[in-house]
Amino acid sequence: MSIDNGLSFVEIAGAPLEIGVQLGRFGREIAHRHLIAGHAWASVMTFRGDPAVAGMRGLVEARFPEYWAELQGLAIGLDLPFDDVFLWNCRGDVWAFAPDGCTTVQMPGSEPVLAHNEDGDPGFRGHCALAHVRPEGGVAFTSFIYPASIPGHTFAATDAGLIQTVNNIRSRGIGIGIPRMVLGRALFDCRTLDDAVRLLKTAERAGAFHMTLGQKGDPRLLSIEFTHASCSVSTIERPQCHANHLIHEAVRAEKQIITGSSRARQQRGDALLGDATGTPPGPLDILWDKAVSPLPIYRAQPDDPDHENTLATAVFRIRTDGIDWQVYDRAGELPRFTMDGGLRPR
Repeated sequence: MSIDNGLSFVEIAGAPLEIGVQLGRFGREIAHRHLIAGHAWASVMTFRGDPAVAGMRGLVEARFPEYWAELQGLAIGLDLPFDDVFLWNCRGDVWAFAPDGCTTVQMPGSEPVLAHNEDGDPGFRGHCALAHVRPEGGVAFTSFIYPASIPGHTFAATDAGLIQTVNNIRSRGIGIGIPRMVLGRALFDCRTLDDAVRLLKTAERAGAFHMTLGQKGDPRLLSIEFTHASCSVSTIERPQCHANHLIHEAVRAEKQIITGSSRARQQRGDALLGDATGTPPGPLDILWDKAVSPLPIYRAQPDDPDHENTLATAVFRIRTDGIDWQVYDRAGELPRFTMDGGLRPR
């Protein structure tokens, strides 16, 4: 664990159960000291015994046994009951107010740029990490990880050259299906963008997410909004911003909660890109923007109404032969980590 309250880097490898145990041990101290004592945990735990959760459990165990094993290992490493850990990893599927926000900037071109603010519980600052994970029988990846959560719902790059950024959607249309975080984890084992799209379109989905996907050697940037009922895929043709609510024409009429912060960040991002003449602003100029008070894009205020702060910023440049990316701990500072074409810091 980092001793300077910054983002750490961890190496994890093994069979799925072993990976889960290592993830759990990484987050155990802060999970017991902070997470399980908080309002979000208590709110999610009220769904113990919900028939929809039982349905999700059955689907994950039957269709994704490797991620089921990761979740079992996660509970072991955390020293928490499996039922509670599984439910926490379904938090956005059962509770529309799950504490996850995020803003993504999407810039297409011959070398697309994908950039992302990871917004989460400020109590986790100094207790998150970039994890380089090498699963037996799976695709290696590097992902931002939170304590007590499996990877797949933040930002990541995989050994197959896929890049994933994820934004929370506070959907009212929840149903029985695969939890959205498990779908995000399953996407890491896809080999192509088309495989990833097929997974999200054909799966029985419980909750809702927005994902931006890219891949080395592929000029496409894909914006995907999925809910329990629908899955909309759009190819990004011009610089855009996404601030964690449904905006695709095909799905935005579905019932959702749009917080004041989410709406303000979307409007400010659109304005920054729309006001640009000639060259658009750089992704960090957008993601580190604090002009709109009290609801800025870069979130560092202790009284944030969604109880979220920006914990990391990632910028990916997608080349034909690799991915160059940087991860920043705080606005205005040098990158905490720089990955030149790979999954490990140089």
